[in-house]
Amino acid sequence: MEHSFWHDRWASGRIGFHEREPNPLLVTHFPGLSVPENGRVFVPLCGKTLDIGWLIAQGYRVAGAELSELAIRQLFEELGMEPATSDQGALKRFSADNIDIFVGDMFELTQALLGPVDAVFDRAAFVALPEDMRSVYAPHIAKITGSAQQLLVTFEYDQSQLEGPPFSIEGEEVKQRYGDFYDVSRLARVEVAGGLKGATAKESVWHLRRST
Repeated sequence: MEHSFWHDRWASGRIGFHEREPNPLLVTHFPGLSVPENGRVFVPLCGKTLDIGWLIAQGYRVAGAELSELAIRQLFEELGMEPATSDQGALKRFSADNIDIFVGDMFELTQALLGPVDAVFDRAAFVALPEDMRSVYAPHIAKITGSAQQLLVTFEYDQSQLEGPPFSIEGEEVKQRYGDFYDVSRLARVEVAGGLKGATAKESVWHLRRST
């Protein structure tokens, strides 16, 4: 999708995808990943999600990637942190205690720049991308994270009832996109309370573990 789509959404405050509490699937299932204390968790297309504050409060370090600088300035303001900033090639890095966010085109982020991560939490990235971009995104994330384990959230609904994002993604697509890099297992599948933009929807959480 065009960068202008997301910049316009943040500038106009049309951020219905922003949850007003830490994601319940994260809170329920992330402890099962057994990420070590002080481990580093990567959150792609993070926006100003409250999931970051929750992860830091659990004793983890967080790395993120986000297109909108406005979103990240709001994130640090809401966390009560004053970030240091630096240019990193095509990206801009915002850093404070236990947190590093890379602002710009996520596909410009490399493994060397990101640094080591112990896990990935993807609630808003894979589902935000149209099909042609999802085919590029999945191997990119595996590459830059060294195939670190992931907790991935997806939605399923009648795509004819509304336009994405978030897009409807069937389980077979998750296995198709990620199966070359990970062992894929679904941890839970639940109804989305109140539906998704008025459409009946289900939400799944997946555990992706490096293939052995």
